[in-house]
Amino acid sequence: MTWLLIIFCIVLVVLVSGIVHHQHRLRLRAHLMQEAIRNQDFSFRLPTNNLLPGERAMQEALNQLGENIRQQINKNEVESWERLTRVLTHEMMNATAPITSISQSLLSRPDVKNTPLEDGIKAIHDTSRHLSDFVVNYRKMSELEKPVLAAFNLRSMIDDLSKTYQQLDWTIDVPADTTVTADKGMLRQVLMNLAKNAIEAEATKMIVEQEPSASTLFIGNDGLPIPAENRQSLFVPFFTTKRTGSGIGLSLSRRIMIKQGGMLDLAEKNLPGCHVTFVLSL
Repeated sequence: MTWLLIIFCIVLVVLVSGIVHHQHRLRLRAHLMQEAIRNQDFSFRLPTNNLLPGERAMQEALNQLGENIRQQINKNEVESWERLTRVLTHEMMNATAPITSISQSLLSRPDVKNTPLEDGIKAIHDTSRHLSDFVVNYRKMSELEKPVLAAFNLRSMIDDLSKTYQQLDWTIDVPADTTVTADKGMLRQVLMNLAKNAIEAEATKMIVEQEPSASTLFIGNDGLPIPAENRQSLFVPFFTTKRTGSGIGLSLSRRIMIKQGGMLDLAEKNLPGCHVTFVLSL
């Protein structure tokens, strides 16, 4: 009888200890999620292993909720930049058009040609033309056409694209019979922008991998890594770290994907052998 009591006590202690330890882990999870939300980091993904079925379902739902919030924030951010871009381009075009026109007229006057004034007026004219071209380029941000969705072979499109950018060594892990529904021209433009970015980042190889669901592509390259301080601003219009960059490629690409109900983002973990990896959701 005494041995039974001792065994019962040992089992009870083990059960209580397990429950306490389990509750401690749940509190830690709650604390981590609170910190992530406080820091507006909705990319959190907490593991679901070693949880009871109900707890696992709740954790999976919270993980998905964080992803949905992150996507909605990105969408709202893109729409805000779009509205701002429309206002800025309108005002800048109104300001530069008369400067270009007047300086062009002055350059054609005989009393200006071959005088000290000509160089100064020409500098004003060239600068205003450059600014006008700059504005026209960014107007693309607010003039995207409505996507025309249709089914097409994804692997065939990527193979064709790899022939265009032969300076990259392509590894394409996409089944030959993969069919997706999207705007083919727009999706091709996004992939072209990613290939151009890779080349500008001194990459030599490009890797494209598809998830089994065919709804997500991981696109990585071995170019220069993106500094941690730039990751948050990578998709902000006009932001660029390149001396000759325009800052439109990635922001425009994300907007193209949002237009089609998808998303373009940086992966939390790079593909093997890559320094930068993007996630393209269809």
